Amino acid sequence: MSTIPQFLVGLGNPGTKYEKTRHNIGFDLLDRLAELWQISWQENRRFKGYFTEGRAAGNQKIYLLKPTTYMNRSGESIRAVMDWYKLEPESLLVVYDDMDLAVGRLRIRLSGSAGGHNGIKSAIAHVGGQNFPRLRIGIGKTNLDRETVSHVLGKFTPEEKPIVSEAMELAISAIEMGLKEGLEKAMSLYNGRSVDL
Repeated sequence: MSTIPQFLVGLGNPGTKYEKTRHNIGFDLLDRLAELWQISWQENRRFKGYFTEGRAAGNQKIYLLKPTTYMNRSGESIRAVMDWYKLEPESLLVVYDDMDLAVGRLRIRLSGSAGGHNGIKSAIAHVGGQNFPRLRIGIGKTNLDRETVSHVLGKFTPEEKPIVSEAMELAISAIEMGLKEGLEKAMSLYNGRSVDL
C-alpha cells in the first residue's frame, strides 16, 4: 500500500531573527506550499503553531503546521494536531533541515532515528516512535572554524541561494507526487537527485 501524507509539518524556530536561516527551511517550504495551494495561515493557540487546512494539488484534503514552540519542543504542537484530527503517524510528513546532506539534496524516508536533530527528537517522543515519514532538505556541513549552532542559525550564502531555491522546487514536486502516488514513488524518483547549478 502507498503512503499518502495528509498532515505536513515544517520545522523551524519562530520569530524574525530566525527567518530564512538554514534551520528554518521547513517553515520556508511550507510557506511555498500554502502559497501554491492558495491557503492562508492562522495562528492556533491550541496547536501551538501556525495552522491551515485546505486542498492540495489533486484536490486532496491537507493539513499544514508550523510549530511556534521552538525546535526542541516541536513534538508538542504535532501531537496536538494529531489528537484533534485523530491522525495516525503514517499520515505525517515532517520537513526539516539536514546538515548531513549537501545543499541542494533531498531525502525522503518513511521512518528513522532523529540523527541528532532536536525537532525530530521531540517529534519521536510525542508521536510515540520513529515510524512517521519525513523529508530532509540538505543545508550542508559547517566549516570547521564555525560552530554547528552558528551554522544552522545562519543564512545561506549568495552562491547557495539559487541552489536552495531549486531544491525547494524539487521538494514541492516530490511532495505533490507523494500526495498523488505515494511517498514510495516519490522516494524512488527524488532521493538520488540533487541540484547542481
